[in-house]
Amino acid sequence: MKANQLSSNLNSHLNTGGHRSGSMAWLTAAALAWLASFQLAWAADDFLPPQQAYRYTVKAEGDQVVVSWKIAPGYYLYKKKMGVASTMATVQTAEPAWPKGEEHTDEYFGTQEIYRGNIDVPVAFTVHSGERPKQLALELKLQGCADAGLCYPPQRWKTEVDLSAPASGGGGLSSLFKSKSGPLGAAKQKDEFLPPDEAFRFGPGMEQPDSVALTWIIAEDYYLYKDRIQVTTSTPGVTLGKLQLPKGKPKHDEYFGDTEVYYEVLEASLPIARPAGAGTLDLNVTYQGCAEGGLCYNPISKKVSLELPPTDRATTLPADAQSEGSGGTTSASSSKPPVAEQDKLASLIRDGNLFAVLATFFGLGVLLSLTPCVLPMIPILSGIIVGQGGTVTPARGFSLAFTYVQGMALTYAAAGAAFVLAFKQAPQAFFQQPWIIGLMTLLFVVLALAMFGAFTLQLPSALQTRLTDVSNQQKSGTFVGTFIMGALSALVVTACVAPAIIAALSVISQTGQIARGAGALYATGLGMGVPLLIVGASAGSLLPKVGPWMDTVKSLFGVLFLAVAVYLVSPLLPDGAVMILWSLLAVLSGFWVFSLKARDGAPVAAPLRATGLVAVVYGVLLLIGAASGSKDPLQPLDRLSAGGSGAGTQEHALVFQRIKTVADLENAVAAARAAGRPVMLDFYADWCVSCKEMEKFTFPDPGVQSVLANAVLLQADVTANDDADKALMNRFEIYGPPTIAFYGADGVERKDFRLVGFVEAERFREHVQAAFGS
Repeated sequence: MKANQLSSNLNSHLNTGGHRSGSMAWLTAAALAWLASFQLAWAADDFLPPQQAYRYTVKAEGDQVVVSWKIAPGYYLYKKKMGVASTMATVQTAEPAWPKGEEHTDEYFGTQEIYRGNIDVPVAFTVHSGERPKQLALELKLQGCADAGLCYPPQRWKTEVDLSAPASGGGGLSSLFKSKSGPLGAAKQKDEFLPPDEAFRFGPGMEQPDSVALTWIIAEDYYLYKDRIQVTTSTPGVTLGKLQLPKGKPKHDEYFGDTEVYYEVLEASLPIARPAGAGTLDLNVTYQGCAEGGLCYNPISKKVSLELPPTDRATTLPADAQSEGSGGTTSASSSKPPVAEQDKLASLIRDGNLFAVLATFFGLGVLLSLTPCVLPMIPILSGIIVGQGGTVTPARGFSLAFTYVQGMALTYAAAGAAFVLAFKQAPQAFFQQPWIIGLMTLLFVVLALAMFGAFTLQLPSALQTRLTDVSNQQKSGTFVGTFIMGALSALVVTACVAPAIIAALSVISQTGQIARGAGALYATGLGMGVPLLIVGASAGSLLPKVGPWMDTVKSLFGVLFLAVAVYLVSPLLPDGAVMILWSLLAVLSGFWVFSLKARDGAPVAAPLRATGLVAVVYGVLLLIGAASGSKDPLQPLDRLSAGGSGAGTQEHALVFQRIKTVADLENAVAAARAAGRPVMLDFYADWCVSCKEMEKFTFPDPGVQSVLANAVLLQADVTANDDADKALMNRFEIYGPPTIAFYGADGVERKDFRLVGFVEAERFREHVQAAFGS
């Protein structure tokens, strides 16, 4: 019976809105069909109507209302699908104090919190006027299911609660209304005007998977301003296009000048760019209007949630929907919002010419090869080539280097695609586990000992033969061993997370275009290998010929292998221990170089001995720095230069508030919003080279610290990569650090301003100013 009544109401509503577009009529017809099938489901399976499955009462307690839900046995409500909001312009409700629910997993929404039985939900409210209303009009949002298998569509119910307590604040109606004919006088005059929600009846709906229909039914003798309509969203992954508004009627207004307004019915269309799959779209719609009789309402804001229809691929905005025109805006800023670099690259992968995609990402890989996270690969490849002995030719060296680069590039593509599909994270984050880093460190120590010839000195002859054969196979640069070393280097040694890599992983995860995303990763890996190919091709001319010097060069690369081992194990050790390891390596290798002999038994040339002496002195400085508490091998005496106060370079470091979980983030952002402060969230990991660069070169900059002075600085250390870290990264749909997110003072993330990778100080300062000013 209730479904028939609602169906009749919808038919009546459709008939009164004859000016609506065909898309809205189609939506209404679809809703009627849904209701008909839904009614049959109730009759066939004996499910309760939602009004009986989810009963509620509302009561006022001082400056809050309490919504008490009585949920029928065998039914439940989704916590994230519930909401309580005032529909009155004079009253604003706060976020409800939701009680703790129980965890539930289903095929529709995955793992969610749900409610069963009886629950009480307190909701605080604020009256923006000295006159406390006698009745508070509320809208309740809910969605739930029955254990037997039926899931109800989202519900929106209107209700009212009696507010009998007297008002406690000052002010008056003049703080809410502006009158073109002067201040409102008697209550009778005030009652002549409709409440704002009756004067401007608003309703949203999805007309297409990538388009939202917004409709206003405007009462007679009332009108809406065209340029006062704004729509924003805080939904991750969704970008709003230009609001498509019809031409309004010209009107001269004493407050807004010459403008356009709408009478009777307004239908607008809002294009959106969204990821693949399903989900919920949260919109904040603001509009303002007046009555012809002289009353102008304050801006009205509505928060609405729409279910995004499932789609198998992400959508992009049409070219004509990306620029801002003279109509309503769709963001907090009147200018066109920027597009994050990783989002631009993701769009190129999805829709660009394949040759252009591969060429672009190859070039980005070449640029990435110049960063510190790729440099450790050079001594690894060089050590493999040196193990070839005196038979290295340019062709042989290039072949070994090409094999190494192929192992790296193919691993980037295959492992990247597999890990983002299976675990929603970059493979580098997965392989930065302590036990994996420990094994790789041990591997490079063993390779270094092999370069030093230690196996022949320490092992029994029976075992020596086997290990020597294996070692010689690796040192001789077999293609299989070189390929494997390239693959391991891509996963463990080079922990690069840059916009190009994030863009490719995003395309694979969100659109399912695995071939294009993996191709971009492969091209990036090839570009990163260009310096390695140069090293391999020049090996024949740069390496010494057969003779005693070959053993010296091999020992030198043994030292480099030890340096790679120290570099890998650094995130697992205290800073002081790392300083001591670098000190020991510098002192011992410097002393070894200083003690080298020429072929005739005399000391080597003075410049080479001077190099060894410098290394010894540097190692001593590192040891002194470690004793003074320094943490930076490149500035070992920074603590001493600061007078031993322990400040040094740390005095300029940003002070972050560490967060671990999504709940920590939401609480911190809510506190910042209450204080009217913006937020910067930095995703960090000990193994992240670019994170260390940001800490060393960007964050200490005075200009950067100046623009961040009023911001709440949050940092998520995801080194452990545990469940809490993964949940937090999934919340932002990112695949690893470094990623920096920005929130405005309104508590809404400025997603288009996200940064991935290292950014130098001046550009970062300008970016922060734009993000917080948007």
